[in-house]
Amino acid sequence: MSLATTLALRGFTLFCVLLVVLLLVVITLGATGFSDRMLQATISEEMRGLRQSLAQTIRDPDQLEQVLHSRHQQLIDYYHLDKPWYFRLPNTVSQVLTLDLGEARTMRSFKGSSRVADIVMERLPNTILLVTTAMLITAVIGLLAGVRLATRAGSRADRVVSFFLASSYALPAWWVGIFLILIFSFKFALFPSGGMYSLPPPQEGMARLLDLLRHAALPIITLVLVSFGVWTYVVRTMVLNTAQEPFVSVARAKGLPEPLVRRRYILRVAAPPILTNLTLGLAGSIGGAILTETVFNWPGMGRLYYDAIMAADESIIIALTFIFTLVYIIARFILEVSYIILDPRIRYV
Repeated sequence: MSLATTLALRGFTLFCVLLVVLLLVVITLGATGFSDRMLQATISEEMRGLRQSLAQTIRDPDQLEQVLHSRHQQLIDYYHLDKPWYFRLPNTVSQVLTLDLGEARTMRSFKGSSRVADIVMERLPNTILLVTTAMLITAVIGLLAGVRLATRAGSRADRVVSFFLASSYALPAWWVGIFLILIFSFKFALFPSGGMYSLPPPQEGMARLLDLLRHAALPIITLVLVSFGVWTYVVRTMVLNTAQEPFVSVARAKGLPEPLVRRRYILRVAAPPILTNLTLGLAGSIGGAILTETVFNWPGMGRLYYDAIMAADESIIIALTFIFTLVYIIARFILEVSYIILDPRIRYV
């Protein structure tokens, strides 16, 4: 079987995973009656607004009720509430798969749009700025520190640093965020306590950028502090395990320079699992950090998911689940191709 055929089959398999996840979400919302309740609430809210509007022009109560009843029936037909939930299943799935994300039931974008795509695209850059930036900083620190610790395994420095790495992983993100706010916002007034911009926000380009960076500093520091420990320890363990393989001992026995052994025989072999953690971490960062974004009032994807659940906005929940799964599928396919380049032992036949 050729490489292209194998990758195509893997891509199709990953697409099936995406479809199954989407089906499970839609079925869960429908079978539990959540979808019907949300649609009924949407219709009730629209009918309430319509009643108030028509009451100003239609004075006859019977005629008003007749118009409202007709409109209510039209909405039921439009949302297919006169049929069981599974009749809406194919239409919902096809809309999401074609990125026709529709409109939110209750939530709105900052500019007032109800389109799900507008709401998501408004939050996505905020999450990339915050969570993805923190993830990249964490990865760089982890790679540099993890490789260095692996070359000094068992030393006093390794034991001391490993203790602090474990402590970092044990810290709750919300606690670190609140602690940093108390120290650097309220006590020393070095950074803002939350939000993306000051009130009123600066209008000039450079001043606006600097204001944004000041607001992003504390949440980024929070995410780095609670995540760099586990990432560094993972890199250290992977590099250390690879360094103990027989082929590394053979390379050293041949008298090869240590930098060459480290680069070609250790780091290249350890690269696939490290790349896996990095790629999936970056893909997961698109989903945002709910607790950190909530503590710092940062309008990102994680906060959007939380707000959608609290508002019971079915359209936003389905759209975000699909987007997060799609990002994961793309990341997995990138990994499949990257493995062939990085690890000479992997061959698809």
